[in-house]
Amino acid sequence: MKIIDLRKGVFERRLKGLSREVSYSYPRIESYVRKIVEAVRKDGDKALFRYTKKFDKVELTPKTVKVSNKEIETAEALVSEEVKSNLALAAERIKDFHERKLPQEHTFTDSLGNELGWIIRPLEKVGVYVPGGKAAYPSTVLMTVIPAKVAGVKEVFLVTPCPNGQINPAVLVAAYMAGVSAVYKVGGAQAIAALAFGTESIPKVDKIVGPGNIYVSIAKKLVFGNVDIDMIAGPSEVLVISDGSVPAEWVASDLLAQAEHDEMAVAVLVTNSLEFAKQVKQEVIKRLKKLERRQIAQVAIRNQGRIFVVNTLDDAISVSNAIAPEHLELCVEDPKAILPKVKHAGAIFLGSLSTEAFGDYIAGPSHVLPTSGSARFSSPLSVYEFLRMPSIISVSQSGFKELGDSVINLAYSEGLEAHALSVKVRLDR
Repeated sequence: MKIIDLRKGVFERRLKGLSREVSYSYPRIESYVRKIVEAVRKDGDKALFRYTKKFDKVELTPKTVKVSNKEIETAEALVSEEVKSNLALAAERIKDFHERKLPQEHTFTDSLGNELGWIIRPLEKVGVYVPGGKAAYPSTVLMTVIPAKVAGVKEVFLVTPCPNGQINPAVLVAAYMAGVSAVYKVGGAQAIAALAFGTESIPKVDKIVGPGNIYVSIAKKLVFGNVDIDMIAGPSEVLVISDGSVPAEWVASDLLAQAEHDEMAVAVLVTNSLEFAKQVKQEVIKRLKKLERRQIAQVAIRNQGRIFVVNTLDDAISVSNAIAPEHLELCVEDPKAILPKVKHAGAIFLGSLSTEAFGDYIAGPSHVLPTSGSARFSSPLSVYEFLRMPSIISVSQSGFKELGDSVINLAYSEGLEAHALSVKVRLDR
């Protein structure tokens, strides 16, 4: 894990080098994914099952692609009561958070008597992608499905890979706890295409949400426009700002918690203490050896792990704002004092007890967050992702007379004569 001293030289210039211009263009992979997407669009189940057999080593049919009630019952029996209780607690807290975030419809009457406002309508069908490769994530099921159900989405369809025919039982328990309509045993780019276009077995949806690997992300990019998507997710990341007021092993553990996700995960510490930076590095090396997923974490720490040393906490915030991390932990004595200076982050964890793991599982907000610097312009997954807000416009007689000439003049200025005439014909009557 590299320690990089930003205290020397021109800080602003070095800071500029931290800003990321992320490209989601991978010509070779995109060409391959496009073939998969087009095949599923054209051939439906036939292509879907062919690619599932190729990648997941399992043969599916229209009768077996959907998880059956018997399979759900089997999964229920395999998951411990303790885990089911923990999932239920997390589900309750996620539901409570998103119910509080629901927006309200609103109308008002302006000074001319026009009634204006907006109404709220949920999407009708949503597809949720849940990874199932190197690790299975029942928490992601709750974090994606529950906001959709709170928003009022009637049908939520979940797809997840089933390598060698196996689906993590806790994923199925979480799915039906959250209220999915059906679970399908397909993953990868072919599953995204199936949700986007529909097949004989899988319904077409209005929106696809949930994280996945590079093939899933590119597939989402390719089908956008035919359906909506939440985001194009990159590798998961955490940035910890610490003033050295917390134990080094706490911060090291948080960095490793991120690194164990996958080899591309990003774990960064920014501190105003060189001594603390050295302590954290030593703790990372020591604790890394004890991890079950140390091979994965070791690659992530070696390739993307960084410790930046700066002069002040203000400089640390500047580093964070340049990177725009998915997760930002403020492990400092007074996190609320520096919070107003934070501009870009997916989720912000205040104080040394607010470790990212709470956000991943049980705090309440969704852990599906903007990555790769996209926190500069996007927000976490929430009920807003599943709502439409059509405008309401009711023009009064006085409003029509008062504003009509302006509409006519603006329409003529844009060369749209019929627009102008549609108002003029009513004024002339």
